[in-house]
Amino acid sequence: MPVTTPAAPSSAPGTTLPQDFGALLREDPEIAAVLLGELNRQSDTLQLIAAENFTSPAVLAALGSPLANKYAEGYPDARYHGGCEHADAAERIARRRATALFGAEHANVQPHSGSSAVLAAYAALLRPGDTVLAMGLPYGGHLTHGSPANFSGRWFEFVGYGVDPESGLIDYAQVRALARRHRPKAIVSGSIAYPRHPDHEVFREIADEVGAYLIADAAHPMGLIAGGAAPNPVPYADVVCATTHKVLRGPRGGMLLCGAELAERIDRAVFPFTQGGAQMHTVAAKAVAFGEAAAPAFAAYAHRVVAHARALAAGLEAEGFEITTGGTDTHLIVADPAPLGVDGRTARDRLAAAGLVLDVCALPHDDARGIRFGTAAVTTQGLDEADMARLAVLFGAAVRGSGENVRAEVRELARAHPPYPGHGVPGGVAGGGPSTGRA
Repeated sequence: MPVTTPAAPSSAPGTTLPQDFGALLREDPEIAAVLLGELNRQSDTLQLIAAENFTSPAVLAALGSPLANKYAEGYPDARYHGGCEHADAAERIARRRATALFGAEHANVQPHSGSSAVLAAYAALLRPGDTVLAMGLPYGGHLTHGSPANFSGRWFEFVGYGVDPESGLIDYAQVRALARRHRPKAIVSGSIAYPRHPDHEVFREIADEVGAYLIADAAHPMGLIAGGAAPNPVPYADVVCATTHKVLRGPRGGMLLCGAELAERIDRAVFPFTQGGAQMHTVAAKAVAFGEAAAPAFAAYAHRVVAHARALAAGLEAEGFEITTGGTDTHLIVADPAPLGVDGRTARDRLAAAGLVLDVCALPHDDARGIRFGTAAVTTQGLDEADMARLAVLFGAAVRGSGENVRAEVRELARAHPPYPGHGVPGGVAGGGPSTGRA
């Protein structure tokens, strides 16, 4: 892989990357080639994986900070190592910002991932063998919602609820009936491929009726919730599990929100039960992201993400894709490419060859795979609703087999909206100017 040295940083404030690629090129050119290759890939293609986004340079700076060197087992004022005064300050700031942003009484910002957060929630509230009611994997449930390949499916007895076969929407009558029949210890709301908002109030009513805890897995919509573009589960759920990347645009990691009465149980479930030392550079980066998400510009961004998803869904339907639930309320779209004559994996591979990067997902009531689109990253880059209509046409053309022609147009569009202006692919990224999508 050829090493491409980044162009000179743009003079626009907030658009430069903090990493010293020059030093990395000198010290370890092999890894430098990998990192620069990835930067170029992100700058030369369009990222529509629903779980991905571009962090700000400030978040990247925190990730590459000296806090990466600090071991900080425990919590502020109760560490097992000395020299944690600045680690304590970073974690306090992150917790304070998270609770204010989401209206929670308590936040744990140490989980290394969304799955780690869910594991801790289960550990705090459940015992092996307990019954849990969650969205079934074929309908959009996550691995931690009972997959036999995951700890959840091995340690707990999961019962899966589904969706109405006609509308594709959650069948709350079925959820209630299953809850009454199985009397679960916990009910999990949330998914990775359901493009509508769950009714948190109905889930709370069902949980109260059968004496179950309500765990909201809000990994995907958490950024929309922060921006006021999705309903907040915090007032209804006993515990909210989330990631800090995706629409929230922070570092890859997880967090937990709960009331004061469960705070100690949640904290002990994270440390010492499921994790050791926190990644303090990531905690600091989470604090930065929470601060950014509290700004008015982020609310405007979150609403644009949803508007773009709706525009893209309409365009995809016009191109012949079958859109589950008939549209979306969120940042993600689930589509069946079968009407275009291909399955999900073939569609994904053809789109990837054209520079359009996304993933496959399960389709309700079908053994086939569909494709999942997300608009968070392209919105961060500054694409608009007109671009969504253009993208829908490109998706249709690429899936039908015109990938070579589409690739040039995708490259042009990507280079016109670089995620980090001043860096990456020469001949388009260096002079791109600041992103209009960055809050």
